[in-house]
Amino acid sequence: MDRRQFLSGSAAATAVAGTRSQAKAQSHGRGKPKPALMKLGCQSAPTTDAHLKYLARYGVQHICGYPETSNGQVASTVDELSRMRELAEKNGIEVVCVGPPILESSYIDNEKHPAIMLAKSPERDRDIEQIQELIRNCARVGLPSIKYNMSILGVLRTGRIPGRGDATYSRWKLSEAHPKTPLTIAGDVDADAFWERITYFLDRVIPVANEYKIRMACHPQDPGVPPEGYQGVNRVLGTVDGLKKFVSIRESEYHGLNFCQGTVSEMLADPGSEIYDVIRYFGMRKKIFNVHFRNIRGHRDDFVEVYPDEGDVDMWKAIQVYKEVGYPYMLMPDHVPVAESDPRGLQSFAYCYGYIRGLIQVTQSQV
Repeated sequence: MDRRQFLSGSAAATAVAGTRSQAKAQSHGRGKPKPALMKLGCQSAPTTDAHLKYLARYGVQHICGYPETSNGQVASTVDELSRMRELAEKNGIEVVCVGPPILESSYIDNEKHPAIMLAKSPERDRDIEQIQELIRNCARVGLPSIKYNMSILGVLRTGRIPGRGDATYSRWKLSEAHPKTPLTIAGDVDADAFWERITYFLDRVIPVANEYKIRMACHPQDPGVPPEGYQGVNRVLGTVDGLKKFVSIRESEYHGLNFCQGTVSEMLADPGSEIYDVIRYFGMRKKIFNVHFRNIRGHRDDFVEVYPDEGDVDMWKAIQVYKEVGYPYMLMPDHVPVAESDPRGLQSFAYCYGYIRGLIQVTQSQV
């Protein structure tokens, strides 16, 4: 090879190498790759010594905890929150989120504290005051986040189907859904009424969250339903556009989402291609405070909740997007399959912990 050929070949190799490096950098966002900051977590209950030891056994070091509350109160006291945190710390676990006994993903007819979602005053004002007090108490104890739902219908499903081995999977198929009653105790709740209830809550809670620097993480409505509603309820937080409107109502770094990747996938016509840009949208705006890192097979109005490695969403691609946007909080399993020999899903949770932990470790090792 003469000198001219050598230089020509070297230039080509350099160009190819440069193109590959540029593509690699672009795949991670701007400039050099970002570090992977997310953590393996869990929100399963209860926050007892036995369950904390189970979590620690599988490498879970960050959780959403469920403190005791006395006398039917909504707001746990400083002492109750401190006892929960100290119990977790003895097991090598940090409580980074709190789940209160109100605004859960429960059916309104069974809810112990329904006033906020029923727009029933003065009871809802007293419940909101309790949420405000919980925010203050979490700040005093050093617990940085609270998760909640704004749900009337709870989690809608139409049954279970066989899965891998002896596991069964939860299913939602709108065409086969038959509500027990035409309406809930909430009656007809159209979009305007639902947004009024949400805004009323946010207007009174987010300013307190701002003052005490506590992230308020709201779960989407699971699953979305047609625009005409279901059991008389329009689920405004059951679409991506609804979630975009929600985070814009009270612009604040402490107002965001308990981003259930499974639930958001359930909103989409083609989750396998659409979910990544949704993660990117909310992640770039720093509106994702927790992630339920679960997978589905199917699409809006017809889906099955499966193990993370067998659904329509590429979980490796998804975790790369969380890394790209600099997401720093928990990736948690949720709605795991169950079996007759594993009715609480503890084995399935353990499988998911290992799956998520492996993805995180590989992502962290990337340069």
